[in-house]
Order: sequence, then C-alpha cells, then structure tokens
Amino acid sequence: MKLRTGLLLGAAFAAGIATGPIAGMLESRLGVSLFPAAFAQDGSKADTYRLLDLFANVFERVRAEYVEPANDRDMVENAINGMLTGLDPHSSYMNAKQFADMQVTTRGQFGGLGIEVTQEGGYIRVVSPIDDTPAMRAGVKAGDLIVALDGKTVQGLTLNEAVDKMRGTPGSKITITIKRAGVETPVELSMNREIIRIQVVKSRLEGDIAYIRVTSFSEQTDSGLRKAFTTLKDQAGGKLKGVVLDLRNNPGGLLDQAVAVSDDFLSQGEIVSTRARHAEDSQRWNAKDGDITGGLPVVVLINGGSASASEIVAGALQDQRRAILVGTRSFGKGSVQTVIPLPGNGAMRLTTARYYTPSGRSIQGLGITPEIEVQSSRNEPPHFGPEREADLKGAISNSGGAAAETQSPRTDLPALAKDIEKLPPESWPVFDAAKPETDYVLQQGLAVVRAMPPIKKAAR
Repeated sequence: MKLRTGLLLGAAFAAGIATGPIAGMLESRLGVSLFPAAFAQDGSKADTYRLLDLFANVFERVRAEYVEPANDRDMVENAINGMLTGLDPHSSYMNAKQFADMQVTTRGQFGGLGIEVTQEGGYIRVVSPIDDTPAMRAGVKAGDLIVALDGKTVQGLTLNEAVDKMRGTPGSKITITIKRAGVETPVELSMNREIIRIQVVKSRLEGDIAYIRVTSFSEQTDSGLRKAFTTLKDQAGGKLKGVVLDLRNNPGGLLDQAVAVSDDFLSQGEIVSTRARHAEDSQRWNAKDGDITGGLPVVVLINGGSASASEIVAGALQDQRRAILVGTRSFGKGSVQTVIPLPGNGAMRLTTARYYTPSGRSIQGLGITPEIEVQSSRNEPPHFGPEREADLKGAISNSGGAAAETQSPRTDLPALAKDIEKLPPESWPVFDAAKPETDYVLQQGLAVVRAMPPIKKAAR
C-alpha cells in the first residue's frame, strides 16, 4: 500500500467541518489486501483472525441483545472511528456526509459559527475562534471547553458529531455552554449561524512596516499573502522597511500552502521534510530562487495557538535565519495527516508522517521556541485542560529529530533584543483587538523588525 503526496496539517475542525481540503489519495485499492500486511506485522495470522472473530462476535451480540435496535452502519462507522481516534488525537473517520462537508470547506465557505475546535476528555475544546465570525463576536475564547449545545451535553458525541450540530442553516440560533478557566460557573453564549467566508489573510500598514496576519493555511493562503504584500508595498510607495508575519492562534492547514508561504520569503535551502513509515514515502521541499520582499527584514509572531502548518513556516524561517521569532512557544504538532477517500463510504484522516524543520528538528510535542520571548499580558489566565500537543491523550512521540540544544545560537539578533521585557509594563493598557497599540507582542515585534538590517536578495 503506497501513499503519495497531498498532506493535511490541520490541528482542528472548523465549526463542523474538518479544516483543510482533500489532501491525499490511496493508490492501492482498499480491501482484503490490507490484511496480509497486518498479519506480517505480528507474525501471527491466527491471532489476527481471532481478533476479527472477536469483533464479529461483539457486533452480533449488540445486534441481537442491545436494549434497542442498533443501526448496522452506525455500529461499523463507530467502530472504525474508534479504531482511528484510538491511534492519536488527529486520526479520524468521516462518513460520506462529513466528507462532503469537508469538501465544502475547501471552497472557502460554509454555514456555521467560525470556531476551530478539537476534542479532549469528552468535551470540545476551542483552539481559536475565527476572526469576524459569530463565535468571535459572541465572546468565545481560545481554551474554552464547550460542554453543551442548545442545552444538551456533548459528552458521548464524536468530534464530527459535535461540530455537525454546530453547523446549520444561516440565521438559525444556537446556544453553546462553555467552561472557562478562572470562571466557576458555566457560561452560556447565544449566536446566529452565518455563512462563514474565511478571510485567511489580513493586512495593514504599521507605519513603514507591512503587517500580515495569516489565520489558517487554506488553498487561498499563498495567493492572499502575495496579494496583500503587493498592495501594502504600493500603499507605502515602495518604502517598506520590513514585514511582521502574524501566525498567532493559527491552527494550521495545508502542507503545500505552508511550503509556498515559506518559499515567499526564502531564495534557497530546505523548507521542510517529512519522514513516513516507509522510506520511499518520505519527502523534502526546497525553496526556489526569489524572495517577494526583496530581502526586507521579517519578524514572525507565534504563540501556543500556532500549530502544524504555522510551525512549519516559523521553523523554516527560523532555521534558515530568515526571520526572528517573537512571542511564546508554539503548540508542537509535528505530524502530517493524509485524507484517504473510501469509495462510497466517506474518508479516513490518518497520521502518516512526522515533519522536520531544515535543521532536522522534530517539533512534535515540543513546539518552536522564539528567539525573543514575549507574553501578551502580565497575568496569563490559567489554561483549562491540555495546553499543547504533548498534553493530548495518545499524542505520538517525538522521534528521530535533532535536539534543539544542538542548534547553533543566533548571533544576528539586534542589540535591542536583550532589552525587551518578557512581560508588558504594569501600566500597559488592556488588549483590544481593534487597537494595535494595546498589543504588546505586536509592538515588540515592530520594534525588532525596525532594528533588523535588510538582506540582499533579488525579488522574484
């Protein structure tokens, strides 16, 4: 069985739909041909047959004796999903409807709330609300645990089932009940579903600096980033002094888009490599000549909500000494998922590889540490539940990568880097998303990029 490219790096699901498009194809036909490989692994064909017989026995007992008639398809699909979700936090099964919903997401719009979520402990954890969506306006926050939808608990629901309930007809109302760190009683938030058109790239001028925020890595990310940079360059009259690329709370997305965005700032060298179970399925991506900025200084902002594809970009630009990272340690999702269509029966989302930064680091469970650590506030609220990939039940191990301690220390940091305080002053104003001057991390990033010298690279 041979897997080819087309890899998905989403850390979450978006309001009822898996983030990212159909990313992988299984070349060999699925069927009984899978079993000989399984037998060979354990060296016991008889044991495998006994296990399959056990499954059949349980299946028939449920059909015959469960208190109410059970649907055969539901039982089989639940069994398949249980098999996949038992592997790691990112593998799962999508039935035909869920797979179709996922394809809708690849076209950039769907009916829902605009929440990036994952599952833990029977509840749904918010990775990040999406900008300018009902969830963001209602006050949903990263780290919230969704415990009920319209008054009904989400316990017992799969992630796909829960997010499917969050989807619905635009204009229809839904009430979500959340458990929030530091708040003793559950919080109820009501909102109306909308058509979610995800604007994955947002930009503006911060004086003579191009500020570009990337919220996720979809099919439109690279083209959106290029368009944004060109627009800002024109607005600045060709007098840009640097770029701040904001990847905070970006949960990931498509590998090819992470590669393309990294390549926009690089002229040569490795971007990322993947190592699969079978050596022939491992791959490496290198930058092509050219840098859309013409060698302008770059600062990348990251935090604990920056995951997977975001970490590929941050890791590539950090290892290639193309950017300085400012913020806090990233999420640490260093695995790659392939979406494998199952003819007539949806698809499976399967972890098929780990990825490695240009210096050979695997960030799985570790994350990426910025050169300049800066927190957004003096009193970070305690995180409710697992905070990073390593905290998730069943997370795969970090394997085969170079240790972070082996990386050469950077000698190109501007002098002011050592004077930047990790915490904002006590007098710093409360953060307001509509007021960039209250964003302490951004302001430090702007100071750093203005202190960095340009590099001499030809613009493509």
